[in-house]
Amino acid sequence: MSREPPPPGEEEAPGGGEGRAGAGEGGCYLALCARPVHFEKANPVNCVFFDEANKQVFAVRSGGATGVVVKGLEDRNPISFRMEDKGEVKCIKFSLGNKILAVQRTLKSVDFLNFIPDSPQLEYTQECKTKNANILGFCWTSSTEIVFITDQGIEFYQVLPEKRSLKLLKNQSINVNWYMYCPESSVILLSTTVLGNVLQPFYFKSGTMSKLSKFEIELPAAPKSSKLSLSERDIAMATIYGQLYVLYLRHHSRTSNSTGAEVVLYHLPREGSCKKTHILKLNRTGKFALNVVDNLVVVHHQDTETSVIFDIKLKGEFDGSTTIHQFVLPPRSIQPYQIPVAGPASVTSQSPVLCKLYSSSWIVFQPDIIISASEGYLWSLQVKLEPVVNLLLDKGKLMDFLLQRKECKMVILSVCSQMLSEPERRSLSVIATVFDKLNHEYKKYLEAEQSYTMVVEAGLSRSNPLLKRPVRTQAVIDQSDMYTHVLSVFTEKKEAPHKFTIAVLMEYIRSLNQFQIAVQHYLYELVIKTLVQHNLFYMLHQFLQYHVLSDSKPLACLLLSLESIYPPAHQLSLDMLKRLSTANDEIVEVLLSKHQVLAALRFIRGIGGHDSISARKFLDAAKQADDDMLFYTIFRFFEQRNQRLRGNPSFTPGEHCEEHVTFFKQVFGEQALMKPTTF
Repeated sequence: MSREPPPPGEEEAPGGGEGRAGAGEGGCYLALCARPVHFEKANPVNCVFFDEANKQVFAVRSGGATGVVVKGLEDRNPISFRMEDKGEVKCIKFSLGNKILAVQRTLKSVDFLNFIPDSPQLEYTQECKTKNANILGFCWTSSTEIVFITDQGIEFYQVLPEKRSLKLLKNQSINVNWYMYCPESSVILLSTTVLGNVLQPFYFKSGTMSKLSKFEIELPAAPKSSKLSLSERDIAMATIYGQLYVLYLRHHSRTSNSTGAEVVLYHLPREGSCKKTHILKLNRTGKFALNVVDNLVVVHHQDTETSVIFDIKLKGEFDGSTTIHQFVLPPRSIQPYQIPVAGPASVTSQSPVLCKLYSSSWIVFQPDIIISASEGYLWSLQVKLEPVVNLLLDKGKLMDFLLQRKECKMVILSVCSQMLSEPERRSLSVIATVFDKLNHEYKKYLEAEQSYTMVVEAGLSRSNPLLKRPVRTQAVIDQSDMYTHVLSVFTEKKEAPHKFTIAVLMEYIRSLNQFQIAVQHYLYELVIKTLVQHNLFYMLHQFLQYHVLSDSKPLACLLLSLESIYPPAHQLSLDMLKRLSTANDEIVEVLLSKHQVLAALRFIRGIGGHDSISARKFLDAAKQADDDMLFYTIFRFFEQRNQRLRGNPSFTPGEHCEEHVTFFKQVFGEQALMKPTTF
């Protein structure tokens, strides 16, 4: 692999992590992507180059005379062209957007070729400005801006494709041993001084070049001679959790009592000085390579053909200035990868060939690229979360790990289901810890969303163009997710003791309340249904009496429907609806729909609303109840109301009660109608 140490020490036994299987056995949590880029393998005629900004691999045959093929992981349609063979190609890259090609063939100049429609395909050349300087390489920082790195400094140019020329924007003189570019953050890192361990970063943005604070990499021991001691193969740059870090692979620890190599992380801010913040202990020596995938630092070890991962968000040992981390999981090999056999189906009946993992011909690029030039493959490295579940047995730590990963939702929900069911069932305290971790993330998102809404509603968003709506990541597991995928399934299975089932539901509600998240009524309904299924009416009564279950209209309606199996539910429901003072109309509607016409009338009289209610609505309900005496009682009530309010018991045409008057006469006779009272 690409990063080789000074003389290797003895192999140390791996340490840290926790799990069930030894290195190499099952549970591979790293994999090469299923659809790699396949290119013509490197040979004396075909040279292979990789552009880390566009993530493209170039296969250049015979200096380009017999063809150049460009392929990327994202673009499935390769770019093919020919160019004149003007000597050995040292470096070749497209600008961002593939509009301009830059080719370095000499130490003094870079050639350019426009790939713009209707633009003449004529090369133009730019020599470096500094006399006697040699170009080490170049980086495109935008679609028309390019940086030449020479052994004597850097030169920042704007390319003018229509004029087929370049304009120098800025240059800086500095002795350079080697350079590194991080396209995600547009930062170029230069190695300076004799030892090479003083690093000078430059930041590029829309035509400007900013010099950031230089910093020194602590070498393992005082160098014996004044020669280059820091190699570029021991340095990587990557964005981890939105921050730029310089990663230094230190093969011998500075402390005498520590064996094995370590990765030292230097945090490189846009402003301020660069600081050493994290140390990742490898507990072994040998040949290593680094990748960063899904905010995890992956360290590959060639000798044992295994990899380990580190998560700097997880708790480590803090020594006052830096945090020391052990690897999260035990070492495992990348998942075995089969190379598909090319050719017609009739020929490819032979079994696919297993790819040689951790090959010495592998080259790694940041953040997640692995290239095998000898086999002609480019892969992106991926983290598989399912195997992690069985390797990280501490559920709290597992949640901390999973919540930081991009594709975590379904794995987290699966873990939640497992911990409620045999044989993986966990204690209530572990379940509570998991619920709290999930709801902590959920609350953070709700607060961010609320803050954003308030700013937008206040009209302040126009004055703050950088304001963005919070992104809902997969770590936001809301109540509907938990209800649909975990809790409703868990209660339906009925395999757990009912006390445990209710305790789990109440634990989730407790956690929501602790984070001041409004509990959705369907969770309370699930609790009530579970209590009813097990005839735990006394517990239901207590939960309602002590307001463990918050009042809501849907809940009150559910209680009303339980009246036939638990009569006190009727009064509990009415009490709840009364507490929801906005729900008076709804109480009446609910009672009438259940043909509880007298109860509805009593309720409306109790709140003093009986003078304004619709007589027809109540008479309709009384008639549907198919109870003549009930109809008589309701009809007489409204006659008495009419007499009291208008001095006449008759209904006015506007009340549309004619059919009910006719029905009353048919059943009870006209003489039963109330006569107007005269004084």
